[in-house]
Parts: sequence; structure tokens; C-alpha cells
Amino acid sequence: MQSLALLLTLAASAVAIWPIPTQYRHGNAVIWLASDVQMTFNAPSSNAVRFISNLQQMGGLVVDFLLTCAGAQPRSADAVNPRLRRRRDGPSGTAPVSAEVVQAAIRRTHDLIFNEKFVPWKFHPRNADFEPPLAEAKNHISSIVITQNSTDVAGTFKPLAGAVDESYTLEVTEDGRVKMTAVSSVGVLRALDTFTQLFFQHSGDKDKVYTNLAPLYIYDTPKFPHRGLNMDVARNWFPVDDLLHLIDAVSWNKFNRLHLHVTDSQSWPLEIPAIPELADKGAYRKGLSYSPADIERIQRHGTERGVEVFLEIDMPGHTASIAESFPDLITAYDMQPDWPTYANEPPSGQFKLDHPPVMEFLGKLFDDLLPRVSPHAAYFHTGGDEVNRNVYLLDDTVKSNDSAVIQPLLQKFLDGVHEKVRAKGLTPIVWEEMLLQWNLTLGDDVVVQTWQSNEAVADAVRKGHKTLAGNFNYWYLDCGKGQWVSPRDNGSVATPSVIAEPFADYCSPTKSWRQMYSYDPLFNIPAESTHLVLGGEVHMWNEQTDRVSLDHMVWPRAAAAAEVLWSGRKDTAGTNRSLLTAAPRLNEWRERLVARGVAAAPIQMIYCTQNDPSSCGQ
Repeated sequence: MQSLALLLTLAASAVAIWPIPTQYRHGNAVIWLASDVQMTFNAPSSNAVRFISNLQQMGGLVVDFLLTCAGAQPRSADAVNPRLRRRRDGPSGTAPVSAEVVQAAIRRTHDLIFNEKFVPWKFHPRNADFEPPLAEAKNHISSIVITQNSTDVAGTFKPLAGAVDESYTLEVTEDGRVKMTAVSSVGVLRALDTFTQLFFQHSGDKDKVYTNLAPLYIYDTPKFPHRGLNMDVARNWFPVDDLLHLIDAVSWNKFNRLHLHVTDSQSWPLEIPAIPELADKGAYRKGLSYSPADIERIQRHGTERGVEVFLEIDMPGHTASIAESFPDLITAYDMQPDWPTYANEPPSGQFKLDHPPVMEFLGKLFDDLLPRVSPHAAYFHTGGDEVNRNVYLLDDTVKSNDSAVIQPLLQKFLDGVHEKVRAKGLTPIVWEEMLLQWNLTLGDDVVVQTWQSNEAVADAVRKGHKTLAGNFNYWYLDCGKGQWVSPRDNGSVATPSVIAEPFADYCSPTKSWRQMYSYDPLFNIPAESTHLVLGGEVHMWNEQTDRVSLDHMVWPRAAAAAEVLWSGRKDTAGTNRSLLTAAPRLNEWRERLVARGVAAAPIQMIYCTQNDPSSCGQ
């Protein structure tokens, strides 16, 4: 019989699910999980499929998982490590089949639970004997029944915000029966992700895993339908495997969007077979570009994990890299040393605004690209931020920096772009400046992505537009690293450099996880308009981040934004969630991410995790 002290210790450390569920009740009984447990998936349009007993009926996709469950020799660590194994879960170039998605997710769930190797010693007093006795490992989970009670629709894996029900219930009884229920296969994925967080490895036997939460009941549903990470892959190069690794972590945090900012002024790493010069000349180096097969692989990897991967090609600004192959389309290209007059970053250069060949170029680009990305995405981001007026003094089709001259030309440009996007069955997203700075008329379908302030969210909503939040004062992951621009020798230029000590960047200081957790996307939004705030995105701009430092820069701070978007900044009583009680949960979630191969940064020292949270409060 376990001592009361041990039970209290287990109970105190057992509520570390991230993001926190909508409803959550649990006990403190210990139940063990064996790798040969029977699983049943009740698909909505067929009889129950019992994975163990009906082995012969299943295809090769599931057999690999089944053999592991049935007690076959375990695969190598490389085969199951989420960072190292990059296996396709379905045929290339096709939309995924719901049953295949769920079956593959079950295999991944098994791999995580039995290969995560997470022993939570950091969350108990030093040298504490916190683990249940192996000699009493008799109460086992006897069955796991997963039920999807509605048939997936055509847009399940590429939904507009709110079009798919991601809710689920998860129950674990004290006598070892597990039930997961969801409306959609995406809800099943969310339930499985939560299920993986219930288990710990026993330090005395690497093959023994247990939960100390029985009986347990969870009902969970997201607060916002659009929960995303914006990832810049144009400032620095990121290999495909790093993006697949990122998608894994994004999905574990219950994000459902990965926004790839795939081109910018510095490089064009996107291969367009109809216009091969773009990547041949615009990438930093030959080979540092994403082929159509790469994009398909990235998008499909996301789709199979409930993450919609959509692309952004920013325009008319942030397009200088096109001048490497099509200089006639770009004005004010690389105006050195006076680039700050014409751009926020070097090199300067924007699309000519009233130049018919630009729209012809975009037609050819979209005809190639959009049909390839649309099977896996409902959205396409057309940018629109930081359009520089001075550029158009040098544009022979404009010859003015007067907003009154530029605005109607910009309206004509954006109308043409969005007409082409809609023609390919995609919904446009734009940065806030198109609406709030340039006062352009946008279609009712257009989603406005804000980034500059809380007021921008309120203003976009006031104008009646669906809106994404992401205030840079809270949700910019790149801030606080200092300037990446070096001060020039003032003797070499007419204007003295403005880059000076302490060389802070424009958005310093670093946005800590607490700052990110404190952000409320619904701040000052009237109750009758909150439905227009679809959610938001946390942003990873990568002027000073590459594949070596990416994990450390994103995680676990982005997880704080993930909980805000999934669970809400406020609890069901309307009270802001406590930073003090969030800290131990995020500490534990960070340790799980590390165990899964994510190089997430620590948020506190071990002294804080081994003691009551208030011991590191002030």
C-alpha cells in the first residue's frame, strides 16, 4: 500500500497537462500501461476495427505499429525518435484518408509513450522516493477505445477557421479502461496528444510506464480556431527535416496552423518550375530551396498531425530578391548605402506598382504554385506589410511618394492579386497595413493579420473583418537579441549612423514566456465582436536565428502562446490564469519536449521545480 505522503506527492505533481484542458478532473491512483494493450478505433462509417485481433484485416501502415504492440522486437531508437524518423504516412500528392491519419497517429502515440523516457525527478523534493513500487505494478490499463462519432468532411484537413470540431473527451477509469471520443479525426489527434502527457517512465525499469492520475475525465475544446506559428524561412535557410521537426512540436502544443513566410527581399528559396530563374538566382545558394516535392512533404506532414501549413509570398514590398532574376519588375533595388530610406531592411526593392508585366508574372507564378498547395491549405497569405512610399519616387510607373497617388494603384494591385488567389480556391490573408494604413477595400473573405498593437485588432474588428492577433510587444519570439545591423564608419556616409550603444533591436526586450502568456487576443474587443477574432499567431522572424538555435528560440515560449490560443487567457470564471500555477506545468512540458528531441530552453532552475511554486514567487 502506498503511503499517504507518496500519494500526496504524486497528486501535487500530476496536473501538468499543457495546454490546460477546458474541464479536467483526476484522482491519484497509479495505473500501468503495457505495450501490448488492446486498442479499438471505432470509425464513424464502419464497424469497430480491433487492431490486435483483426491484424490480418489491416494494411501495412498499421502493421508496423501492431507488431510493436504485440510484443515484437522494438525498433531502433533512430526509427522511433520523432526528430530522426521522417516517414510518409500516405501516398504523395493526395489528400489523406481519415482512417490512415488516425492509425498513423496511434503508432506515433505508442512511440512517444514508450520511447519518451521521461522520469519526472525534477518535480519532486531532492532525493525523494516518488515513484510507485515496481512490485505493486499490477493494475494495468486493460483497453483503449477510440471513437470518432461523425464522418470527416472534405475540408477536414484544410479547413477555414472554425470549420472543424477539434473537441474531444478522454476518460481513464480506476480499473484501467480508457475511452477517447471526438467528432472529427482532428479531435482524435488532439485526444491522443493529451493522452501521451499522462505517462511517466519508471527509473527502475525502462519498459515500465505509468500514470498517477486515475480516475481521470477531460473534456477539451479550443478557445480559438486559428492557432498558429509564423515561421520565416527566407532570412536564413532551414532544411526540410527541421521544418518537419518544428511541425511535430507545433502539433504537440495543439497549434493548428504553420504559416511559412517563404520568400522575402533577402532570398527566394521557393522553386517554381514554370519560373526556374526565381530560385536558381534568388536562393542563397543552389540547393538551398524548396522543391515542389519538399513543399508537398512539409504540408502533408502537417496535415497528418492536424496542422494546416500555408504559404506567404509577401508583396508588393519584401520582394527585392525577385530582382536577381527579373530586375524590370522591381524598383529601387538595393539602394546602398541609403537603403533605410527605401526599406526596413536591406536590400531595398518593391514591385513596380502600375506595371502590367508584374501582374503577368504573378499570374504565371500562381498558376504554378497555388494548385500545388491548395490540396493541403485553405489560405494563402499575400503579405502587404511595410510598403515604403519613397520607393515609388523611383518607380517610373508612379513617380510619387504621395499616398493619394499610391493608394488607388495599391488597391488595383491587391484586387488583381486576390482575384487570382480566389480563382485557385484559396482565401487571402493580408497584413494589417493594407486595411489600417492604406485604407484599402478588402473582400469579406479576407483575413487581416495584425501585429503592431492591441488597437490594431480592435480597429480591424470594428471594420467588420475577420482578424488574427499577434501584437509584437507580446508574441515576437525574435526580440531582445540586439541589432543585427552594424554601425557604419560615419566618415564613409553623409548621415551619421543611428546604430549606437546599447545596440538594442526595435522590439527589445526579449518577450519572456510570462509576457507571452499575459497577452489577451480579445483585449478591449466587445463581446458581440469576439467571433471576428479567429485567433492569432506567434512570430519567429529569423534574421538572427538559424537551424542551430531555432528550438531554443521557439520553445517553450511559444507554448505559452499555444495555451492562450487553446485554453484562453482567462479561465471559465473570467479570471486571468495564474502565472504562478502555470510555471510548474510549463516546466514539466518543457521536460517532455526535451525528451522528445526538442532543444527547448529551461524557464527556471531545478530548485524552483523541486519545491512549491511559491518558493520562487515574489
